[in-house]
Amino acid sequence: MTGAQTDPLRPAAAVLRLDDDYSLRLCQQLTRWRYEDLPADVVRTLKLFLIDTLGVIGGAAHAPGIRELNQRLARWETTGSATGLIGKRRYSPPSAALANGAAAHALDFDDQHDPARVHTSCVVLPTLLATAEDVGHVSGRDFLLAYAVGAELHARLGLACYNSLGKGWHPTMIFGTLAASLAAGRLLKLDAEGLRNALGMAFHQASGSAQSMRDGVLSKRLGAGFAARAAVLSAFLGADGLTGTRRPLEGNAGLFSLYERNEVKPEILTDALGSHWRIREYSFKPYPCCRCNHTAISIGITLREQGVKPGDVKAAEIGMGNVNWLTVGEPYDVRRDSVVHAQFNAAYSFARALTDARVDLRSYRKPAISDPAVIALAAKTRAVDDPAIEPAAIEPARIKVTLNDGRVIEVRSDTIKGSPQEPMNEDELLAKFHDCLEFGLGATRVEADRLADAVMNIDKATDVAAAIVGAFPQRKKIKPA
Repeated sequence: MTGAQTDPLRPAAAVLRLDDDYSLRLCQQLTRWRYEDLPADVVRTLKLFLIDTLGVIGGAAHAPGIRELNQRLARWETTGSATGLIGKRRYSPPSAALANGAAAHALDFDDQHDPARVHTSCVVLPTLLATAEDVGHVSGRDFLLAYAVGAELHARLGLACYNSLGKGWHPTMIFGTLAASLAAGRLLKLDAEGLRNALGMAFHQASGSAQSMRDGVLSKRLGAGFAARAAVLSAFLGADGLTGTRRPLEGNAGLFSLYERNEVKPEILTDALGSHWRIREYSFKPYPCCRCNHTAISIGITLREQGVKPGDVKAAEIGMGNVNWLTVGEPYDVRRDSVVHAQFNAAYSFARALTDARVDLRSYRKPAISDPAVIALAAKTRAVDDPAIEPAAIEPARIKVTLNDGRVIEVRSDTIKGSPQEPMNEDELLAKFHDCLEFGLGATRVEADRLADAVMNIDKATDVAAAIVGAFPQRKKIKPA
């Protein structure tokens, strides 16, 4: 018997045949991982994930929706075993994971595995921090090992389910809930059966539509928090012995069949797991907006540096792959007065880049998103679904600029800043970290460096949650973003 049975009422799709113990065998593999088996460069990358994500959480202190979310949670919970980092409020672990996950994703500035199209640390870090606080005295090494489990599986799930976003799912949420539940379960030292129960509970809660990003609404940034909340609850219920879905991946109503229509490459999830590290393939974001915009932004900055000015432009066209176009390709509507809409709009982002020769945290805030000069250029700019670009590819973009004097400039790039092919160096990452903490919390450089030092020495910590929460800067009264 196989777990992937076909439904006669559904259109014919790929046939996927997996053993009924596929999920259990995956969990068995994870129980054998040890910190000592993690390569040194993987450990360092995990530490950079931590620094980058904690900086982005701090930067989101005044982001739309974050204050309101924390106020709501604080009305319902006044004590708890975990911390919402912004405001240092005490919450239950699921609520702390929700608050910190939403903040980590609020600026759309968090790390991403580009080919898998998943933001990972915005789900995995809040999940693990809340779990570690509740358990108490979790070592830095155990924390990093669990982080490796979550980050590796999140990337592999996104790669195996290669067109999830194209189907309308939000891969960060769907796969993040699953991967982070296993990471938290590993932190709780669950055996294989316990991990499968955690994974099954997570699958039973997994959700997330791409419609929120296409509509440019605040529920998009809450999605990472929803996933982290579900992951925490799933892991602790698994630890308590509650049984979850036994075939969450391979069942005929499991992830691969129900969500992905059996259009899956399962070997990517399991082959060389624990020896070939997808963690090395992650990107760090240089710009605080949807990753689909980044290549166009870089081209816009380059064009401005080469002397092209907004007033010179008669029209601009941004060619991108189908999935990118579906995500950020609609015309910019300034009447919406929406930061999220600006973050998920290629025309606005390109216009901002060409106007300012930079894009940073101040580019996606009010009233900047209504700047008349930028809006005028965005109105002349249209994004198109370019058939010459592979539909699911995130990196490529081409720009065609027609100038008022009749000249036409065409530029194409197939790499994306912050990726392994065009990486940010550690100085750039630290500069981003300092800027985020100053922007959101008013943190001094000394305060930021204290947090960075705590993270870079996290493998020596005997209580990782206390080290992170203790070093995270308190919010100062500054002008909201």
